[in-house]
Amino acid sequence: MNIEKFKNKKIGVLYGGTSSEREISLKSGAAVLKALKSLRINACGIDFDKNAAQTIKREKIDAAFIVLHGKCGEDGTVQGLLETLCIPYAGSGVLASAASMDKNISKILFKSAGLLTPDWFVLRKLEPFPEKINYPVVVKPSRQGSAIGVSIVKSKKDFAKAVKEAFKYDGEIIVEQFIKGKEITAGVLNATALPVVEIVPKGKFYDFKSKYQIGGSRHIIPARIDGGIYKEAQSAAVKIFKTFNCRAVCRVDMIIGKDGKIWILENNTIPGMTETSLLPDAAKAAGLSFEELVLEILKTAFDS
Repeated sequence: MNIEKFKNKKIGVLYGGTSSEREISLKSGAAVLKALKSLRINACGIDFDKNAAQTIKREKIDAAFIVLHGKCGEDGTVQGLLETLCIPYAGSGVLASAASMDKNISKILFKSAGLLTPDWFVLRKLEPFPEKINYPVVVKPSRQGSAIGVSIVKSKKDFAKAVKEAFKYDGEIIVEQFIKGKEITAGVLNATALPVVEIVPKGKFYDFKSKYQIGGSRHIIPARIDGGIYKEAQSAAVKIFKTFNCRAVCRVDMIIGKDGKIWILENNTIPGMTETSLLPDAAKAAGLSFEELVLEILKTAFDS
């Protein structure tokens, strides 16, 4: 690992934040900070609160490593702040971050790239429900992560409750066709596909508890899928990385339907970096230690 270029640099790890994913961000950030320090890179943790801009200036960091999840972290706002402060940062820029965070915009871009994504419609507060909905559907906040506020709705009687829950987290929600099948995720590191991970949640679907509770799900690497589908999933993930103009990493969530078709669900530009997270597991399967993964991501702060 070449870390010479970082010897005289101070790296600020931005984590925490004010979104509903704060606790996960704190765990991810702590892991990244520990990795940087183990590499003997001068790094400090910055809890991204309302005084973050002043803290960043006070710490006099040379670059930022963003480990913020959800709103005001993964949606381009922090990236824009850092650009205004003329501070380089690792990972995707403003446009890629904002487009990936907005599930409606993401799905439009998936379709424009010639990829399959479940049919959907957008619902905003105070708008009436459509008269006809083909159940089952997935109801989720448009700009939220970690499966927060997500419900699988099988009949009309549960729809209003699911919508109310999703609106707690965003004024715009997505109602998406439910696709039954195998859940997989494909990570990309610097435009190169990582091993595809099969996700086997213990619960009914890959919800918040399944994602972050130890033992909440199994990650099977490589995914138990046909070789041709495996390569197609990796190719789709790289295509999304390039279409969104991502930098460093992204992780694309997919469903393989019973007919073998790959349906694209979401693109994540700041995947979790906790002990149960998917991207570090995929990188490990590719022969990269957690420290090496962190270093590869950090390099993009200085290569752009």
